[in-house]
Amino acid sequence: MDKKTEEFYTRLREELNNTSTWPSEYLYKFIVPTDPKKVEEVENAFDNMGAVIQTTQSKTGKYTSLSVNVMMESPESVVEKYIEVSGIEGIISL
Repeated sequence: MDKKTEEFYTRLREELNNTSTWPSEYLYKFIVPTDPKKVEEVENAFDNMGAVIQTTQSKTGKYTSLSVNVMMESPESVVEKYIEVSGIEGIISL
């Protein structure tokens, strides 16, 4: 992980610690190329967590956005999940 990415996750942890009581619901937003396998990879990352996942295709159908609302235990667990899904090819985290 590069220094810029590490700094981002450090700031995110601090912000989440300061603004939320944990455990807390967290809303992840991702964009992936429209490919059932890519969408499934994101969904599988949240399998058995009680996540509510909504998908929306772009107008052109080239991309799919996923909103994932899930109860997370701590800021660290939020960051760990971001790092886990960052391995999915073509994913963009918002």
